[in-house]
Amino acid sequence: MNPTLLKDPVGWWTALGRPFLRLPRWGAIAALLVIVMSLGWMVHATSQLDVAEKARVAARPKDSIGDVELYRRVTRRVAEGESFYVASLDEQRQHRYPTKPFVTVRPPTLATLTAMLGKQGGKIVSGGLFVVCLALWLWRLDKAGVSIAERGLAVVAMAIFGITLFRESAMLFHEVFAGLLLAIALALVRQDGKMWPVLLLGALALAVRELVLPFILLWAVFVAFDRNWKGVAAALGVVALFAVGMMLHAQAVAANVQPGDLDSPGWDALNGPRLPFYAMAKLTALVMIKPWIAAPLAMLPLVGWAALGGRLGLFASLWFLGYFLMLALFARTNNNYWVLLVLPAYAIGFALLPRALWELARVAVKGPKSLS
Repeated sequence: MNPTLLKDPVGWWTALGRPFLRLPRWGAIAALLVIVMSLGWMVHATSQLDVAEKARVAARPKDSIGDVELYRRVTRRVAEGESFYVASLDEQRQHRYPTKPFVTVRPPTLATLTAMLGKQGGKIVSGGLFVVCLALWLWRLDKAGVSIAERGLAVVAMAIFGITLFRESAMLFHEVFAGLLLAIALALVRQDGKMWPVLLLGALALAVRELVLPFILLWAVFVAFDRNWKGVAAALGVVALFAVGMMLHAQAVAANVQPGDLDSPGWDALNGPRLPFYAMAKLTALVMIKPWIAAPLAMLPLVGWAALGGRLGLFASLWFLGYFLMLALFARTNNNYWVLLVLPAYAIGFALLPRALWELARVAVKGPKSLS
């Protein structure tokens, strides 16, 4: 095995340029076969999951208010001066949401911010940040050697998959707002390894939604391979602050739990890799297509991201794959909104897909391109 890969895997990957062009011919053929087989499997697996999900939705109480309305009511009460924990646990209790364990109650960060900004202020903040996000990605993809046509398609894809960021609900749903912060963070992943803004934005997203923790840990791994020990220490500091914050959060929730409050059914559903893509099919613009078609389509951006290469392509691909693995292992079907944490950045992969498939086809026919 190449010792450079062992000593500096990030640098080794970056040196490949467009990695699909470096595959051996058999590797490109195998990759194309895996893509086709995965799409076929996803059609079958999604059809099964869709039947089960429709049965679950049909059995749901008719007076269920839904998560967005729950968060809206909590935010309204916080804006009126009530304690977040009193308001949140009371609303969850009234509407038959579990309050145990403590992670069933969201951190107070977003509700407090939204209560301060108000409805219009929240729309301005989320919409403004989204415009900044689009501009940053135009710049970053240009630096990554992406063509102007691909950059245009990327902006269109992000706009379609991030349209909810112009709605009032964007500042209510934790995954949506945290996902926007992470999309901006990813745009700031630099080829030279200077990634401090990525950690800062990741930490802000972590304060909104606990599921961001793997993003911080991935950042720590990257800077560790760079032998940037100050960066590793900073990441560990963020994790330590997060642990303290969660401990205080747990204490505040425990102080407001009442006898008879519901327990969560847990997060060991083992729904497999079909879940994140089925969730994307139900919660994004893909909802206009039949789920058994939309879910396989939702897989394809992974191919585009993997083909991009460089530090950005590697970091983004590992983040998306790792997060989807977490959903596959732990998320229940009614946790499908967790997938919103990867949007709108994940949608850029649609714009990168055509060249990725062309490169695989080229190598499958003509063989790999040698390193110059």
